Amino acid sequence: MYQPKKYKKQDPEYIFKFIQQHPFATFVIQQQELQATHIPVLVEGNAEDFRLFSHVANHNELFPALKNGAKALLIFQGNHAYVSSSWYEQKDISTWDYSAVHVSVEIQLQTTAELENSLEKLVNHFEKDQDQPLFYKNLPKPLVNDHLPRITGFWAKPLQMKAIAKHHQGSSNKNVKNVIQHLSKNGNTSLAQEIKKENLNND
Repeated sequence: MYQPKKYKKQDPEYIFKFIQQHPFATFVIQQQELQATHIPVLVEGNAEDFRLFSHVANHNELFPALKNGAKALLIFQGNHAYVSSSWYEQKDISTWDYSAVHVSVEIQLQTTAELENSLEKLVNHFEKDQDQPLFYKNLPKPLVNDHLPRITGFWAKPLQMKAIAKHHQGSSNKNVKNVIQHLSKNGNTSLAQEIKKENLNND
């Protein structure tokens, strides 16, 4: 991933929290040609020592490449939006502000017991904020037993991590404030807050 120095993020804590906050990843793996799919990925451990886990359907086109020791790439996409140069003090080139984390990983297939444990963590993680959560233990057992043989779980050991946050670093305060104002007006409040935190913390 291209990482201009002013946008590059290297803090392990930033990367760890980013993955937690943006768990829906693009999973890329090499067969005879590149294959990709989109899956929820959870992280366990801490910023200095963690592993990732998920699962794919056995009918997925990339399933044949999912083997112990296989190398893959997980791409986590943060908030992003088009930034019009009409928002600047002077005419300039329009751009796109965004953040992303790329994690190169080594695959280790899960046992059936590990898969079921991972599914429980996954379901409970995303159900916990629902008004009436349906936790894993409350799912009909026949339904779960029918589903398990159709999917394969895996661990993903990080080998290399790259992170970027292109948030108008280096721009004038006036331009940054204009970008924040327009993004907020357009409903992109989360990205606007990230740009504000990156540039105007002491303003």
